Amino acid sequence: MPGSLFSNGVSTGSTGNIKVLLGITRCRTAALGGHRDRCSGCGHTAVSYNSCRNRHCPKRQGNARQHWLEARERELLPTPYVHIVFTLPREVASLALQNKRLLYNLLFHASAETLLEIARDPSHLGAEVGFFSVLHTWNQRLQHHPHIHCVLAAGGLAPDRSRWIASHPSFFLPTRVLSRVFRGKFVAGLKTAFREGDLQFHGQLVPLAQPRAFASWLRLLFRHDWVVYAKPPFGGPGHALRYLGNYTHRVAISNHRLVALTDQNVTFRWRDSAHGNKKRRMTLPVDEFLRRFLLHLLPRGFVRIRHFGFLANRQRARLLPLCFRLLQAQQSIPVCLPAPSPTCRRASWKCPACGATMHVLERLSAAQLLLRSPPPDRFNT
Repeated sequence: MPGSLFSNGVSTGSTGNIKVLLGITRCRTAALGGHRDRCSGCGHTAVSYNSCRNRHCPKRQGNARQHWLEARERELLPTPYVHIVFTLPREVASLALQNKRLLYNLLFHASAETLLEIARDPSHLGAEVGFFSVLHTWNQRLQHHPHIHCVLAAGGLAPDRSRWIASHPSFFLPTRVLSRVFRGKFVAGLKTAFREGDLQFHGQLVPLAQPRAFASWLRLLFRHDWVVYAKPPFGGPGHALRYLGNYTHRVAISNHRLVALTDQNVTFRWRDSAHGNKKRRMTLPVDEFLRRFLLHLLPRGFVRIRHFGFLANRQRARLLPLCFRLLQAQQSIPVCLPAPSPTCRRASWKCPACGATMHVLERLSAAQLLLRSPPPDRFNT
């Protein structure tokens, strides 16, 4: 795609928005500096440009995803996995856009507490589950659509932690129960936030700042079930690992979906789930495309991948090895316990000529790179 998507002089609003767009514009260019590398095998040399290191940039997610998946590979249990999605209704999504940190945190906690509570119930699974959750805030058309993807092992630890309880092969937890408990927990969190004066109301939502109007609005949220989607248990740890890569380090739109850019419009591909996932193209004015993209910037320091249950940070080191041992005893097959995660890991990349490892010879500033001719070979680092 020729040119830069963010070099059209469009007003971008806040300083934070400008910083993100400027970083994306400069990513993998001489403006951010770079380094000269040499292959340990054939001696091939090349200059690579630095990334912007902004988590909203589509150019830098590949390495981050790969490193995260390598760390998770040691934690995948030899059992089927389940994918469950919790979605905020449209009425709440508009409020979440004005209270991102507060309501995205509430979305994490309400969905996690729902899964933990229903899974512990003896009338359902009767076990302590472990899972990770990932926040996505977009749909295929880049509209605001906040939802949480949860990936769980299809089973959990018995209350006395003496055995592993597996779920039904084709059923995990009842989605209707999950939906209603999730709605109740989220609305309870909204009531608390309003009572403590933590919610902000702007634009068309200003009337909701009045207690009676807010109470009336909350009652409307109970007229419909909230969307909770669950896939039947699928595959084992290998399948789960490939599946995870589709959901972890995504951004609102990836480069491969961009089709064309003119002075006035951006065209991109999108998948129409309402019509059999048919692939379509959408053309938006540049201003509107940027507006939609900026909807999905997260608050500074906000953690968008979180772990719960026996995978929670405080429990993982003690309970994950126990899960492996219990599954090994049940299945009578050798199960490797997870190796300790490395404390430091240097990024490496392959030589485009022979495939051996490239090593950094020297770091180059933006000024040094401007004095050189454009590098003949560029690749991501």
